[in-house]
Amino acid sequence: MARLVIVSNRVALPTERNARAGGLAIAMGEALNPGGGVWFGWSGEIADQPSSAPRSVDAGNVTYVTVDLTRKDYADYYVGYSNGALWPLLHYRLGLVTYSRAAFDGYMRVNAYFARMLKTILEPGDVIWVHDYHLIPLAAELRKLGVTDRIGFFLHTPFPARQLIETLPRHGVLLQALAAYDLVGFQTDESARAFLDSVAEIAHGRLLDGGEFMIGERRVRVAAFPIGIDTERFARVAERAVRGRDGQRLLQSMGSRALIIGVDRLDYSKGIANRFEAIDSLMADHPEHRGQFSYLQITPVSRGEVAQYRALRRELEAASGAINGKFAEYDWTPLRYLNQSFSRNVLAGFYRIARIGLVTPLRDGMNLVAKEYVAAQDPADPGVLVLSRFAGAAQELKAALQVNPYEVDDIAAALHRALRMPLDERRVRWRHMMEVVKRNTAATWQASFLTALGNTEGTVRPEHVAVPVRRVEGYQAAPFGAAASRPAVRFN
Repeated sequence: MARLVIVSNRVALPTERNARAGGLAIAMGEALNPGGGVWFGWSGEIADQPSSAPRSVDAGNVTYVTVDLTRKDYADYYVGYSNGALWPLLHYRLGLVTYSRAAFDGYMRVNAYFARMLKTILEPGDVIWVHDYHLIPLAAELRKLGVTDRIGFFLHTPFPARQLIETLPRHGVLLQALAAYDLVGFQTDESARAFLDSVAEIAHGRLLDGGEFMIGERRVRVAAFPIGIDTERFARVAERAVRGRDGQRLLQSMGSRALIIGVDRLDYSKGIANRFEAIDSLMADHPEHRGQFSYLQITPVSRGEVAQYRALRRELEAASGAINGKFAEYDWTPLRYLNQSFSRNVLAGFYRIARIGLVTPLRDGMNLVAKEYVAAQDPADPGVLVLSRFAGAAQELKAALQVNPYEVDDIAAALHRALRMPLDERRVRWRHMMEVVKRNTAATWQASFLTALGNTEGTVRPEHVAVPVRRVEGYQAAPFGAAASRPAVRFN
């Protein structure tokens, strides 16, 4: 049987504390869980010299294979290009894009290095699944080395409109590189359509029926595959976690007050500053809520070496202090702002306790926190999800209170409505969202992508893939452009 080889920028080793905290790390772990395989990528270590050979660690049915980066490679490939140019561009933050030729050259250099290291561990018939914007050129580099196996690519971020892509110097190189894959997957139809538009108008690719395109002799399939979680397991974890030490401490600290929770790593795409303003507006416009809730914002620091992130941290610290100084009383603080990480199990309990899940990114590929919040709820007394309409999850979770994350008053009004929402309405909304979250899981995401990859032209077929493959119900990933199944009930 074919072996599944997953490739991502960073490999989260099982020995690392909170290794599964990030959304992509969670998805990779759950994708490998059913049938095992190999997970290849950067170790997270900075070395004086690049690795001469990859290192491997076996854990159960998964082999973790890592290589180191030099300080220059890390600065150019990771900080300079991946996070300085691609990340803000993909999240529609054109004003934050910083481009340099040296960083671009480093990005291409590291992708070629990854390809050389990966080639040494590949076996004939492997199914290779590459993840995210750091590794767009990887398949092209592997093809140069003679790799002919099926290679799929999945972008976890949004893919922006063609007009934004055109602002990036040498953008054509990236579009051409994506033609080296057999399947290119996105979180939503909107991103898939934007990509195909760029392929046609910039790379002069020929669009075919069924979401396929050709550039030269390469025929590539494009489709949307909305990512999910292990819903049933997360629900069980949340139920247990409430009774744990951390869950009980949080419950005792809240008393009879409602909990509003936000969980995001420190990033300008998450819209946290706007949330803080919305909390200010909520208390100013609806003073009856003062003292009746606490907002817990958990924001682990990330990319501290990037200037924009350091500035954002200072901004949020100042804003949270100002809000608490303005509204806090001797026995109540409206905003609890924590720059620390918690295990996913602990967070599951926090989600179950929270009356409101506040998930308002300015732009997001999917946002698994939204799905985790829904999965964690008590069916007898569920909370309310306040969700940005610009998160990919908004395409599936129609029963959430969807808001414009740029409009502070819209967020504040949704919070006011959520705090007053009767139990019957909360149950109806939660049931509709839970149906979707149960249907579109991590397993169905994995199976649908790998089935589509096996059905592209070539030698790999679904029966050769060592993972459980079954028909994905609900949101149907293929063919591209097919109508998605969504709740028939309209919510406002």
